Amino acid sequence: MNLYRKKEQSRLQKWTVIGLETLILFLAAWLLFFVDEQLSLRNFLLFGLFLIVYGRMYVTIFYLLKRKMPWQEAMTIPVAFSLYYIGFSIFTLITDKPVDLLDIGSILLFLIGSFINTYSEIQRDRWKREPAHKGGLYTEGLFTYAMHINYFGDLVWVTALALFTRSTGALIIPIILFCFLAWYNIPILDTYLADKYGEQFKRYKQSTNKLIPFLY
Repeated sequence: MNLYRKKEQSRLQKWTVIGLETLILFLAAWLLFFVDEQLSLRNFLLFGLFLIVYGRMYVTIFYLLKRKMPWQEAMTIPVAFSLYYIGFSIFTLITDKPVDLLDIGSILLFLIGSFINTYSEIQRDRWKREPAHKGGLYTEGLFTYAMHINYFGDLVWVTALALFTRSTGALIIPIILFCFLAWYNIPILDTYLADKYGEQFKRYKQSTNKLIPFLY
């Protein structure tokens, strides 16, 4: 599946993603507010974080995403968000711990990861809109810290949600995400970038960490 070579609106695919994600979000709400009879503060806070994720996804798909979205991708994105919305909701249902400072820290980490992901994409989008930058590889802003800093942001906010559930089993979800990014998505993207930008990408790759700033 070649995700990066064609620019296209893909409106039907995008609305399909949003529609399916909306249904998944309603299912998460049912789990948190109707299945769980306790209706704890943790449930309300988790759903609020889900709404932030939902809003960011809307902005990403309809404002920042310029390339074609194949149907295969349109079907796999909702699967990933099922892991987030449904998976983290289920792990939260088996948690009886009251909200405390550790949870506040997880929420702050979630906000940091969300900011890194969305703001890095906005920075790149603004740069690419400039006619003088046409055909250039964006390596500025947050992308100076990692070649795929936007994916690092995803990894941070997903890890934060796992921590917020206060269930060690929930950590399997960010682990799955890391493996998918490191061994599938990033290699595909790097192949495309190397082919498109040549020497620009080679220099960028040699001087910049791949995913995690200052580490990897």
